[in-house]
Amino acid sequence: MEQNNVWLDQESISCAICLDFLKDPVTIPCGHSYCMSCIKAHWDGEDQRRIPSCPRCRQKFRPRPVLVKNTVLAALLEELKKTGLGAAPADLCYAGPEDVSCDVCSGRKRKAVKSCLVCLVSYCEEHLQPHHSTRQFKKHKLISPSRNLQENICCLHDEVMKVFCRTDQQRICSLCLMDEHKGHETVSVTAERAEKQKELQVRRQQIQQRIQERQKDVELLQQEVEDINVSADKTVEDSEKIFHQLVHLIHKRSSDVKQQVRSQQETEVRRVKELQEKLEQEITELKRKDAELEQLSHTEDHKQFLHNYPSVSALSGSPHSSSINVRPRRHFEDVTAAVSELRDVLQDVLRDRGTNLSLRGTAVGGLLPEPEPKTRADFLKYSREITLDPNSAYRKLLLSNGDRKATSTREQQIYADHPDRFTCWAQVLSRESLIGRCYWEVERKGGAFVAVSYNNIYRTGNSQQSVFGSNNKSWALYCDTVGFMLRHNNVNTPVPGSHSSRIGVYLDHGAGILCFYSVSDTTTLLHRVQTTFTQPLHAGVRFYGAGSTAEFIKVK
Repeated sequence: MEQNNVWLDQESISCAICLDFLKDPVTIPCGHSYCMSCIKAHWDGEDQRRIPSCPRCRQKFRPRPVLVKNTVLAALLEELKKTGLGAAPADLCYAGPEDVSCDVCSGRKRKAVKSCLVCLVSYCEEHLQPHHSTRQFKKHKLISPSRNLQENICCLHDEVMKVFCRTDQQRICSLCLMDEHKGHETVSVTAERAEKQKELQVRRQQIQQRIQERQKDVELLQQEVEDINVSADKTVEDSEKIFHQLVHLIHKRSSDVKQQVRSQQETEVRRVKELQEKLEQEITELKRKDAELEQLSHTEDHKQFLHNYPSVSALSGSPHSSSINVRPRRHFEDVTAAVSELRDVLQDVLRDRGTNLSLRGTAVGGLLPEPEPKTRADFLKYSREITLDPNSAYRKLLLSNGDRKATSTREQQIYADHPDRFTCWAQVLSRESLIGRCYWEVERKGGAFVAVSYNNIYRTGNSQQSVFGSNNKSWALYCDTVGFMLRHNNVNTPVPGSHSSRIGVYLDHGAGILCFYSVSDTTTLLHRVQTTFTQPLHAGVRFYGAGSTAEFIKVK
């Protein structure tokens, strides 16, 4: 009785808006009390055209009441705090808007602490006591408070659904067993939950294993990034040294040519000047001789003229004209031609080697990669054994031969639910993630796509986002008796080539190269894709029509 009085006291001194003890209490004209801040915020938040009203009794006030602190109630609250009655016991906690309320409480509802799956009722701590003390109730299944208890009631028979129909994969009541579910495979909901719980643990183990595999892939890619960065830095450093050496060699060769030209220049100039001096001396002598002859020509004495003429007229040196050969003005044009030829050779070498570097360069390791395979022996160096992932297989695909062969069937296979399973399209992905250089072959029969895809392709729904070749996450080569067609991002590209039942696929992930080959007595390129791959790839196949098969061959 005392407890009820405390409860009434607490209700009377609690704010119906914040559900806490009153702070700065105000009493409005209808007699109800609220925190001053709560009622003010409540009225301020209402449509200003509406008449203010009491949140409890809905009585309307016009004009809006002036809020004045209730000093008597405030003093009472202070006294309660001093006596320790202000703290509400745990079983008197009331339900707020976000809480599940007790279905048994009358008036103001308390918080529910448990919900009963048998009674389909939520209980507060007080009304839950019979479930702890009464033997009949102890067998009831108690769970955390739930708002969705009515979902356990059959909408047809208003009975608790305690049975699970495995045929239709749904919960039913006992009366449903007599009607539309008659003859179906059924078990109790508890038994089905227990079995699903075991499957859940298996799924968790599979997911955890996949997480570990993906983490290893991430670590491999991270290591690849580090190797790329280290190798690229080393290559840049080495290239700079080599080009510096090359520039140094060119400068040295230029200096040598300059020195040789200058040395030859000095020799030639010295030779010409020596010859020039001799000629100038000869000119001086000739002028002197000409003056003597001119003087002799004016001699009037015949005897003296004839006596002096032999000695004066005699000329020293060659009487013939000069035999000096003057060279063309460009004395060193052969050197210029040689240097020009060297320049042209270097230009050709740099242009050709530069083109090769840009075409053959790879991000992996910063090294020049090996060329794409040409012979079967070349392909076999990169062969990978591919197995299909049963967890991704469409339910009408039968896997066999150690999960290397897939067959499209009309009957659904018994596969457990899995988040990786394709739900609408007859396709399957490989277990293995593919990076680096890889090669594999697919022997097919009937209409099929030979594909590669990122692992994060959509698995559910019938949209194009989950179909191999119809999005930017996958590439697929369609093969049948008519011919081939490459499909990517919902764009079809016709591929010429004769019919072949075996398709070879070559992947150079780092270089962004994906090639499809027709394999028979020879290996013939059908189509080559050049792109940039941003994630590891998985091999896959997709089928058209029942009876089609595709097998990943162990190439030798």
